[in-house]
Amino acid sequence: MFSLRQLDLHPRIIGALNKAGIRSVRDVLRVSAPDLQRLTSLSAGDVRHLLTAAALHCRPRRPLPVLKAEETGVTLSLGCPLLDRLMRGGLPVGAVTELSGESGVGKTQLALQLCLSVQYPARHGGLDSGAVFVCTEDAFPGKRLRQLIGEQPRLRPDLPADVTSGPGFGDRVYVEHAPDLASLQQCLRRRVALLLARGLVRFVAIDSVASLFRSELGPADWQERSKELMALSATLRHLCQQYNPAVLCINQVTDIFSGSQEYSGPSWSDVCPALGLAWANQVTVRLMLRRLGRTVSRGGRDSALRRLEVVFAPHLPRAGRHAAVWKEGVRGLEGDD
Repeated sequence: MFSLRQLDLHPRIIGALNKAGIRSVRDVLRVSAPDLQRLTSLSAGDVRHLLTAAALHCRPRRPLPVLKAEETGVTLSLGCPLLDRLMRGGLPVGAVTELSGESGVGKTQLALQLCLSVQYPARHGGLDSGAVFVCTEDAFPGKRLRQLIGEQPRLRPDLPADVTSGPGFGDRVYVEHAPDLASLQQCLRRRVALLLARGLVRFVAIDSVASLFRSELGPADWQERSKELMALSATLRHLCQQYNPAVLCINQVTDIFSGSQEYSGPSWSDVCPALGLAWANQVTVRLMLRRLGRTVSRGGRDSALRRLEVVFAPHLPRAGRHAAVWKEGVRGLEGDD
């Protein structure tokens, strides 16, 4: 990766970066703007100039295959062959997938798993590229990501050792923080778009979509909320059409107080994805992850039983598979369709 000396930056900015231990363009792109400002004590204007210069200067280490918009059937592995079987290969590339579920069910775990599987070669279900993870409410779970990187040989023993244990595996995860809707739009249109344009990432995760709408807009603000939802979906669709990434939007859920099937949720569910029909019409695939209230054991370890359900998708039937979260990641369970 390029050194900072190759960027046209004021020596004062270079000095602040070196003092903070940030010594390469890759290091710059892996840290969000607020964190850069906190670590370096630079002004917001200096940080914006730094990020723009770094993104524009960056180039892929080798040519990456560019998928045409009309190509169909390209998928990104979920990192588990059983879950990939449910999804007929994984998340569709060039489309927005929503993953809903209650707090603590494992949505973020699966998103982190996808951040690693995107780095697999194409012949193993990956896209031979990186991922950008946009946090909207909690701090990025870097400790858990490092644990998943170390456990990759256990999650995917079928892969050659040099794929998951080679130098640099796990390094291509770029983290952004978006504390409000305006910041999220700016992040997607500028930073994420630049990373996609340079071929540095092919997977985008937003964790979560609903939190910003719930914190900024109340029930009385339904017109403004609808407007913001349409603007966000338009931005995501533009990124999909322009760069063909796989996009995962993590959503929260709300309780159902009647027997209404308005949201086309699974028959066993007493919750439905947040944000209503306005948002449901903007996603291509809707998945739901639910804890079932039982535990499963394997190798002396216990985990709460989950079920990953395909609620709707243009290329998939409604189906589900039991799964569990282990130290090595989210895995489907044998003998369940």
